[in-house]
Amino acid sequence: MTALISRSETTEDALRALADEAEARFADRPAAEVLAWAGQTFGSNLVLASSMADTHLVHLAQTVVPGIDVLFLDTGYHFVETIGTRDAVAAVYDVNLVSVTPRQTVAEQDAEYGANLFERNPEQCCALRKVEPLERGLSPYTAWINGMRRVDAPTRKDIRVVDFDAKRGMVKISPIAAWTDEDVQEYAEKHGVLVNPLFQDGYTSIGCAPCTRRTAPGEDPRAGRWAGFAKTECGLHT
Repeated sequence: MTALISRSETTEDALRALADEAEARFADRPAAEVLAWAGQTFGSNLVLASSMADTHLVHLAQTVVPGIDVLFLDTGYHFVETIGTRDAVAAVYDVNLVSVTPRQTVAEQDAEYGANLFERNPEQCCALRKVEPLERGLSPYTAWINGMRRVDAPTRKDIRVVDFDAKRGMVKISPIAAWTDEDVQEYAEKHGVLVNPLFQDGYTSIGCAPCTRRTAPGEDPRAGRWAGFAKTECGLHT
């Protein structure tokens, strides 16, 4: 893809205005239209961040913006099934997979902070293994796409389809913000998308293996994340 709008050549005020205009235009439009606009507007300065917990958005994006960069944070703590899903996406979908790793290996982090930091200070562990790598991974781009949905959690009920990410000085696009769980299931079944096997094993929200458990029937879908801690987000979207 050709590089179009670049944040190195565009002011934050201009990007904020662009995001506001796009939100007014696309707030109620289909996700494919939002992705088409994003690809046409940002070209190679656009990236999609995916945890490979699911792949419906990656599938949709590659049909609308072929060859799109897909950023994956390889934390060193992922389930084997998640890494397998990532590798399958890279092999099957028309995307350019970009894996980003933390500055320290798990062993190096254990040596500096003590073993199993996630058990004692999950906020710090997420900051080291997710937030900082994401900042690095997003830095070359002007706009990033994510798979957040309003039904995911109360903290996400008001997310916009197109917003300005003031923390990073770039445009943030949530094309499936309005999708329900039924919408996701319908899309996945219709298009035969790659599915992380953990969803068939009792998991409803998938993160790093040490901090994710299966959920019981009737539990909030994210109840299995950081169970026992007053924590519901990893910090990527705050």
